[in-house]
Amino acid sequence: MALRKVLDMEHYEKELRRKSRTVEKFDQRLASLLDDMAETMYAAPGVGLAAPQVGILRKAVVIDVGEGLVELVNPQILRTEGEREWTEGCLSVPGYWGLTKRPEKVWVRAQNRNGEWFEKEGEDMFGLAMIHEIEHLDGILYVDHVIGGLQPDKADEEE
Repeated sequence: MALRKVLDMEHYEKELRRKSRTVEKFDQRLASLLDDMAETMYAAPGVGLAAPQVGILRKAVVIDVGEGLVELVNPQILRTEGEREWTEGCLSVPGYWGLTKRPEKVWVRAQNRNGEWFEKEGEDMFGLAMIHEIEHLDGILYVDHVIGGLQPDKADEEE
């Protein structure tokens, strides 16, 4: 496993806005990517990471909101329910957060690292993380949903 460089806003238009391609090969290369992404996410520290954030335009994300690692390959949002305001941040937008309106609950269909399809339901932080990371695969960042502008992290203001 290896740590990967997380692309930041310097790569906003050129790389983070691009759409990812479907994963077609479920091989050791994919497994290594998922392992590296998880290691990078934990080291950041963060709760989710999408392949485009490490410069790989493939539909793969990793998430861990404290309930164990979840890998989603070729994820599709099946449906959402409700709406609420969230405080959201991103490893590609370090030092900032913003208020967003997102669904309360989400249902997703995805493949695992072996290509097997499964469905996952998420609410609260896990549901938010799924939506946030899946949107990265289409070149959408949470800043596109921010209400009232980005806010600096308090810890960064004090430095």
